[in-house]
Amino acid sequence: MTVKECYESMGSDYEGVIGRIGSEGLVKRFALKFLDDPSYLNLEKAIQEQNAEEAFRAAHTLKGVCLNLGFDRLYKVSEELTEKLRGRELDGYEALYENIQKEYNNTIDAICKLEE
Repeated sequence: MTVKECYESMGSDYEGVIGRIGSEGLVKRFALKFLDDPSYLNLEKAIQEQNAEEAFRAAHTLKGVCLNLGFDRLYKVSEELTEKLRGRELDGYEALYENIQKEYNNTIDAICKLEE
């Protein structure tokens, strides 16, 4: 799968990320590094522990990483959860967290196809 096809399968703006980062090679390298980014795992752990402060931090970090990499759908759902958790309360987070899980898995699946 090409980098452009990867971004299209994620529902992301390939041209926008190329414009920001500069080359397809760099975009691919940064996208592959996302596989090792701990933000999502930190969010998962914080949710399991019902730690609203850490969940907010992890969601906020994930949002920033996704914005920089142009992962538009995962960015959007991360932003929604970040705003929900801004008050450091977990009330009503479940549907937003499920959206993140879905988009995270879609993003990871697309990135893994870059390695093939």
